[in-house]
Amino acid sequence: MSVAPASAAVATSENVQAGLLKNMVPDPEWFNGDRMKFEDWWRGIRLFLKSNRVLDTDDRITAILARLRRGVVGIYAQKKLDKLDKELGTQDWNDFVKELKTTFSDKSKTADAKWKIETFKQGKRNTADFIIKFETLAMKADTDELHAIFLLKKNV
Repeated sequence: MSVAPASAAVATSENVQAGLLKNMVPDPEWFNGDRMKFEDWWRGIRLFLKSNRVLDTDDRITAILARLRRGVVGIYAQKKLDKLDKELGTQDWNDFVKELKTTFSDKSKTADAKWKIETFKQGKRNTADFIIKFETLAMKADTDELHAIFLLKKNV
């Protein structure tokens, strides 16, 4: 009889841990088309999909389209959904992500990052801090790896 309560306690503990893990990543809010907020929203949706183990491409795209509301993004979501309903196959995830980022990301942030990475110097900054900031700028500037290495060598 003592086995049942112990196994029940373990099961309850596992359920509590699973619940806590799911609650660690909140459901991302709706995206309304504000390009200044896209980057943060995109990070939130990626974390949400990962934490909820949404792995199927159709499910991922559906979850994202469901969170595009009002205005231009609502129209985009409706057109995309209509197109997906007509197609028999699954859309490529990488193509979808590229289209979404191209359509809704803040282009001025990319241009600003391109300018900043060209002139970014380490100075007296801690090396680890410099590398983190440099990698972030390279990613935001959409710099290819060879050019990033060149800039890194030039700017250290």
